[in-house]
Amino acid sequence: MGITESIAAFGTHVIGSIGYAGVFLLMVAESMVLPLPSEAIMPFAGFTVAEGTLTWAGVILAATLGSIVGSFIGYAIGRFGGRPFLTRFGRYLLLDESDLEMTDRFFKRRGSLTIFISRFIPVVRHLISIPAGISRMNLVPFAIFTVIGAGLWNSFLTWVGFVLKKNWSTVLRYSHLIDIVVLVLLAGLVALYVLRHLLRRRRSTAGSA
Repeated sequence: MGITESIAAFGTHVIGSIGYAGVFLLMVAESMVLPLPSEAIMPFAGFTVAEGTLTWAGVILAATLGSIVGSFIGYAIGRFGGRPFLTRFGRYLLLDESDLEMTDRFFKRRGSLTIFISRFIPVVRHLISIPAGISRMNLVPFAIFTVIGAGLWNSFLTWVGFVLKKNWSTVLRYSHLIDIVVLVLLAGLVALYVLRHLLRRRRSTAGSA
C-alpha cells in the first residue's frame, strides 16, 4: 500500500469512527503542516453523505472549521517562531534579511490572493500559513480568504466523493499524480532558488575581493 493509500485508509477509519469530529481533526492537521492531503480524505466524507451517514452541511462546516483552526496554528508558528528562527539560522537555508523583507512586501501586496489560490495547490496549502505568519499578514483577510478557499476546495472534494460513491477512491489515482507533478515543480523551484543565491553570493564575494 502506497503513502497516499495509507493516508486514505487512516482518514476513512477516523471519519468512520468519530464522524464530524474526525473530519474536523483531519482538516486541522491538513492545514497546519502535517502531510494529510484533503484529496485522500474529503472524498470519503462525500461518500458518507451519499450513504446518509453524515450531512452536507455538517461535513462542510466541520472541514472548514478544521481548515481555519489548522491555518491559524500554522500562522502562529510563523508569527511567533518563524522570524526569530530564520534570523538565527536563515543563513543555513540561504536566507537573509533581504529575503524576509521581500516576503513582507509580497504578503502586503498579494497576501490575500496568495492565501486563496494556495488552498487549491497540493503541498503548498500545508505550508502557506507559516510565511503569512512570518510576514505578520493581517488576520482578517487571512481568515476570510482561508475560509473561502478551503471551503470551496473541501466542498468540491466532498462533491466528488458524493458523485463517485463507492468508487470514490478513484480520485486517489489522479491526486497522487498531481501531487508528484507539484512536488517535482517545487523541487525545481527550490533548485533555482539555491542556484540564484549561490550565484549572488559568488558575485558578492568577487566584488569585495
